[in-house]
Amino acid sequence: MRAVLQRVDGAQVEVDGEVVGAIDGEGLLALVGVTHQDGPEQVATIARKICELRILDGERSVLDAGAQVLVVSQFTLYGDARKGRRPSWSGAAPGPVAEPLVQQVVEAIRERGITVATGRFGAMMRVALTGDGPFTILLEA
Repeated sequence: MRAVLQRVDGAQVEVDGEVVGAIDGEGLLALVGVTHQDGPEQVATIARKICELRILDGERSVLDAGAQVLVVSQFTLYGDARKGRRPSWSGAAPGPVAEPLVQQVVEAIRERGITVATGRFGAMMRVALTGDGPFTILLEA
């Protein structure tokens, strides 16, 4: 499982012109990708890191700051562009495998009392954010 965390001062996701998920103010945009071998251990690791990494202003975590998280599924995190001009997506888990694991990440974050907004799995999404930094971290579990 991979996640790209971007420190933001607000972010939102639109599908077909409708805002389906948004956070206001200080928080994180978490782009989450799933591969074939992922399971409960990877879910727990990624969720813990999203909640506890001290990457917000003043070396605070999302938990410390009472900040929000926007989670967006992102199969392209497993794109392999080492050969040729067209990425291979074979490293990404198929939707029926990936969708429940992304949802488990969301639920694990919510269980810690954090407000979580989401995109819509499998949809063509327009993600807008106001970067705070810029500050971007790549996580791998």
